[in-house]
Amino acid sequence: MATTNRRLLRKQYVAKIITCLFMAIATQTLAQQPTDPAAAPKPAETEKKWYDNISLRGYMQVRYNRLLETNEDLRCEQCDRSWGKGGGFFIRRMRLIFFGQISKRVYFYVQPDLASSVSSTSLHWAQIRDAYFDVGLDDKNEFRFRIGQSKVPFGFENMQSSQNRLPLDRADALNSAVTNERDLGVFLYWAPERKRKLFSSLVRDGLKGSGDYGVFALGAYNGQTANRPDLNDEQHIVSRVSWPFELPGGQIIEASVQGYTGKFVIPSDQLSKDVKVVEDRSYTDQRLAGTLVLYQKPFGILAEYNVGKGPQFNPATDSIETRDLKGGFVTFSYMLKKGEQVIIPFVRYQHYEGGKKHELDARSYDVTETEIGVEWQPSKNFELVAMYTISSRRYEDFIRQDNLQEGQLLRLQAQLNF
Repeated sequence: MATTNRRLLRKQYVAKIITCLFMAIATQTLAQQPTDPAAAPKPAETEKKWYDNISLRGYMQVRYNRLLETNEDLRCEQCDRSWGKGGGFFIRRMRLIFFGQISKRVYFYVQPDLASSVSSTSLHWAQIRDAYFDVGLDDKNEFRFRIGQSKVPFGFENMQSSQNRLPLDRADALNSAVTNERDLGVFLYWAPERKRKLFSSLVRDGLKGSGDYGVFALGAYNGQTANRPDLNDEQHIVSRVSWPFELPGGQIIEASVQGYTGKFVIPSDQLSKDVKVVEDRSYTDQRLAGTLVLYQKPFGILAEYNVGKGPQFNPATDSIETRDLKGGFVTFSYMLKKGEQVIIPFVRYQHYEGGKKHELDARSYDVTETEIGVEWQPSKNFELVAMYTISSRRYEDFIRQDNLQEGQLLRLQAQLNF
């Protein structure tokens, strides 16, 4: 009975969000209509059309991970499918991004990836990453609804584009919350105009910002992660509060807190034949995280930590259970500039204990990893990253148990920006 009531309340909550969305859009649309049709402005022949506002950009990443490798069985499915035995040169991403402010209050963003890896044996598939539009509720678009498939506002590194991130892959601790960082839903974002300009400048000026996901965010989404159908009648609810501010000396700091709650249903194709699961395959999925960013002027720090509960394989019982999870990371960096060239040495340490709900049998993980690297940008259109990884990974499912893999490897990535 209690579960039914919770589901009813969740449905009512999501319905209110959607109702408020359409009422706000309708109100703003009516407010912009001229009261006298004869007074409506006539478009000039030279008026800019909506399609004139569409732009295209993108990036491509090519990797090689096998140099100085000490353990070919050390792998990271979520990170990079070319890790370990059988891996060679690998196109990690090939993104084309179509975007534009097609009217004063409507913005769209579509990003396919032409090099998605659907498995370790199937590479370079085309797949939608982002497909959404923003609807502004005021003249400055300080309040806006984002509708479609987009990044879930949970975790700075999750929202930071891979085009801007220093380490080659996102840390396990927070990225395990949402594979590919995205899902299908509706999100409300708010930020005053001056903060929106600051968010934009942190990316534009090469300070490795996360982009504009608002000072406040609230949303409802399917909860099964990107490009997968919803499997229950409940949506996940997420909220985030983030505040960037500039110190008198010019240094910029951003502090954030975020969390989400919902029920994750493990798809049948992600289960081993004899693994034990609850009857409806539905598990509590909840997290709370904190973030602190000191932007690179020239020294930088990014630290994140999260705790929560989620589905996780328990090798002692050969079953998937709702268990506690915890973990985080800290990245130190220093930006050196010489003319157009930018050199950024960095170090990241991460630790994570918990499950990965989107992998086989919600694999149990115990990860400790140190990465030492440098990013070199000889021009704005080309980047080269070299990163030495020292890793200890225990990952277990029904088929693979007592599986501790340790090792080191040198990883290289060349990136084209256009």
